[in-house]
Amino acid sequence: MAAPKMLSVRAGSAQQRNVSRPNRITVKLDTMGTRGLVLFDHQEHEAEINPDPNFVHKSPVGIACVGCHHTVTDLTDIKQFQKCSVCHKDEGDPTNHVDKNNVELNRREIYHRLCISCHRADNIRVSNERITNASFTKCGECHDKNGKFVPVTEAMQQQPAPPILPPVEEETPGQENVTNPYDKPLGYASRPRRVHPEAPGSPEYVPRPDRWRIGFPQDPRYQMGRLLNPYNQNLLKGDYPLFGQHNFLVVTAESESFVNGRRVPVPSDVSAQNPNSEEFFGRGGQIAFDQLFSVSLELFHGDTSFKPVDWRIHVTPVFDLNYLDTQENGIVNINVARGSTRLDSFIALQDAFVEVRLGDTPKLLPFLRHAGSQDGKSPYFDTTSVRAGIQPFVSDFRGFVFSDTNLGARLFGNYASNRYQYNAAYFNMLEKDTNSGLNTRNFRNQSVFIANIFRQDTFLPGYTSQFSFLYNDDRASIHFDENGFLVRPAEVGDIAPHGIKVGYFGWNGDGHLGPLNITHSFYEVVGHDTHNPIAGRRVDVNAQMAAVELSKDRDWFRIRGSFFWASGDKNPSGSTAHGFDSIVDLPDFAGGQFSFWNSQEIRLTQTGVALTSENSLLPSLRSSKFEGQANFVNPGIFIYNAGADAEITQKLKAVFNLNYLRFQYTEPLEFLLFQPGIRNSIGFDYGGGIIYRPKLSDNIILTAGVSSLVPGSGFKDIYTSACSGEGCGAKPKDLFSLFLRLKFTY
Repeated sequence: MAAPKMLSVRAGSAQQRNVSRPNRITVKLDTMGTRGLVLFDHQEHEAEINPDPNFVHKSPVGIACVGCHHTVTDLTDIKQFQKCSVCHKDEGDPTNHVDKNNVELNRREIYHRLCISCHRADNIRVSNERITNASFTKCGECHDKNGKFVPVTEAMQQQPAPPILPPVEEETPGQENVTNPYDKPLGYASRPRRVHPEAPGSPEYVPRPDRWRIGFPQDPRYQMGRLLNPYNQNLLKGDYPLFGQHNFLVVTAESESFVNGRRVPVPSDVSAQNPNSEEFFGRGGQIAFDQLFSVSLELFHGDTSFKPVDWRIHVTPVFDLNYLDTQENGIVNINVARGSTRLDSFIALQDAFVEVRLGDTPKLLPFLRHAGSQDGKSPYFDTTSVRAGIQPFVSDFRGFVFSDTNLGARLFGNYASNRYQYNAAYFNMLEKDTNSGLNTRNFRNQSVFIANIFRQDTFLPGYTSQFSFLYNDDRASIHFDENGFLVRPAEVGDIAPHGIKVGYFGWNGDGHLGPLNITHSFYEVVGHDTHNPIAGRRVDVNAQMAAVELSKDRDWFRIRGSFFWASGDKNPSGSTAHGFDSIVDLPDFAGGQFSFWNSQEIRLTQTGVALTSENSLLPSLRSSKFEGQANFVNPGIFIYNAGADAEITQKLKAVFNLNYLRFQYTEPLEFLLFQPGIRNSIGFDYGGGIIYRPKLSDNIILTAGVSSLVPGSGFKDIYTSACSGEGCGAKPKDLFSLFLRLKFTY
């Protein structure tokens, strides 16, 4: 049987000593010859067998005949051949040896090691099924039952002596370098690697190839790929080591283009763009464009899969270009002389962190040890790691309370064969750039602590539960955004600096219960605000939030329904604030980007706050989601949602969404706007769109959608003009948003 091709022949082998030995001969694999003749390559077997220092049957350097024949005389004859089963018994026999990896060298193991390199999968029985016609080497391609047996002595006369090969190139004196001259590795693998084994003479001296670049033979099933092709094996995507055997580089480049045409309620400023305008509410048409380029570089040490990395270094510089065109002054900047358009750019180091694996979880946390962990080592490779720097983090399944990329330190790991996962994170929050939302180099005097634990298969298989605790310490400060607007404290009420200290206790779940997919969340928040600007006093905080989504899949179609509730404050001037607000939320819920209410910021005219922020479900009345402070004196909300997702093709997905929205209490709005009798209905929010992936991967994603808010009675009460006379008293128009997002990832 032909052994696997080695990558080189050792210096000082039989070839280099010019030993007259046939290179290839035809031999019988058994004394009866029932398996026919096979072409046997001495050169490959000498190089394969002899270098192993643990091989039982040793022989002089370069002569490995005793590996199979077990004796050496003046003439090596087939009669001296011994079957593998003479020494290697059936599985479980106590006389069997084990290799250095503690693998039993039984008869089956030896047969597989000898034959599997060529006869990989053809006509092999597995359980009750037989694998046939698998395009691997067939027995008949080597064995010839009708062939003529040539004795070894005759073959030696017929075969010329092999040429004398030059010594193997050495980069370091005394060390051998192994290369691969046979098959090319798949994809972009950089130059062939050379491996430096231990020094000759040491017990560990075993020449080894670069296992990552052994290569594959030409085959239509294997695609070679190129440097710029991220789909196949690629040095820049962590498929091959950058240096050594465990150091990998992952380069990810992204371009994301976003354009949004919308109509939202805006005020007609004191210096209106339309000189003949007498209406309090201005024209709300806007066009926004945002272009983001990022390059992520990650160097890590470890394996490419199966276990967490030993360490990693990750950096992501980002460049953002954004443009806004409005129909009214005083929106793009507090200075009306800036007009109604704005072009801005920003460069940020959005990600920059170091991660280190500390070790096995039972060893680091002895109270988690169990019977299976010996000396603290986990039999399931449960590990704990630490990450420090600017990093992304989402506190729950849907991002209801905290979803941000910011500066902090995080301890995380798993336990009990990954049934439990846990996080403990501390963030010293950075200020955000106003128009791009990226991190700046300035601290914003806010600290956030987060701890959570996940448990898989809780109650029923397939359902994961999570318990979390978050603490927000947002200290008093004064801050104007990049466009000149005061955002901390909010420009409302008595405008006094104040601090917020609140804790969130949450229970979340995600998974499936039988045929139903379920996601749910509940939060209780308690603490205090030293001086709430709407209440005009110190308030204690006691608020709640609840959400649940049920969906069912039927082939290519998913129908879903959900409910969201955030508590409101009925007494805005009281000593206890009952309106729920988050730290930095980014909820993928109730339609997400295909919902007008969720995707757009709706400013509350006559004030310096927003009714709701961009990418948020909460009517929290805060000045800015990123640069402002949480506000727990707000109306609260009920959202009733229905929707469907349709996988039209493998590449094209359609999304449909419908929301009905109501304020829980309108007293905070009446108190803030000096307008009694505001009703509860916000209106109907409907939308839809498509997600198109032309390459069946996330390397190219096209997302397009449209959404609209049909105002309800409460929304009309807030945004109906109160002026009198000709051209006044206009009702709010239907609001809409059309967007297109194109994302390229390498």
